[in-house]
Amino acid sequence: MAKSIQTDRERAKADRAAALLQAAARLFAEQGFAGVSLEEPGAAVGVSGPAIYRHFANKQAVLAAVLLRASSGLLAGGNQVLARVADPEVRLRALVAFHVDFAVRSEDVIRVQDRDMASLTPGDRHEVRRMQREYVELWVGVLGAVRPEDSPARSRVRAHATFGLINSTPHSARAAGVAPDRGEVRGILAAMALAALRAA
Repeated sequence: MAKSIQTDRERAKADRAAALLQAAARLFAEQGFAGVSLEEPGAAVGVSGPAIYRHFANKQAVLAAVLLRASSGLLAGGNQVLARVADPEVRLRALVAFHVDFAVRSEDVIRVQDRDMASLTPGDRHEVRRMQREYVELWVGVLGAVRPEDSPARSRVRAHATFGLINSTPHSARAAGVAPDRGEVRGILAAMALAALRAA
C-alpha cells in the first residue's frame, strides 16, 4: 500500500512539474525570459511560491528544463521513427510528419529557444546543442539514403532549411492573425517540407 501511495505522489509531482513547464514556456514566449518571475508559472497552475522550489531551484533551471525536454523529445522521437521504419523514403516522410507535429504543438517552446537560448548556463546550452546536433544527423543519414548524390554537408543544409520552414510557420501564421485548422497546417507544412527536401 505504501508503495502505491508513493507512486501516486510521485506521479502527481511529475504532473505538476510538467504543468509548470508548460506554463513557463507560454509565459517566456509571450514576455521573454527576463520579463517573467519564477512565481508566475506557479501562479498559473496553482502552485504557491515556496512550493515551486520543490520542483526547480531557480528560474534558469525552469528554462533549462523546458529546452532540454524539447531537445530530448525530438531526439527520442526521431530515433523511434528510424527504429520502426526501414525504407528511406518512408523514413523521410515519417520524420517530416513527426517534426511538423512537434512544431504545431510546441510554438511556445520554439519561440523561447530562438530568443532565450543565451540565458541558459553554458553547460545546459552545450547539452541542448549536443542533442540538436544528434537530431540533425538522424536527418542527414536518412537524406543521404534518399539522395545519395548529396554530400553530408548538403544534407545538413537541407535539414536546417526544412526546420526553419516548419518551425517558423505555425507562429508566423498566428502572429499574422490567421488561425487555420491544425490538421490543415500539418498537411501544408509536410507537403512543402518534402518538396523542399527533394528539390534539385
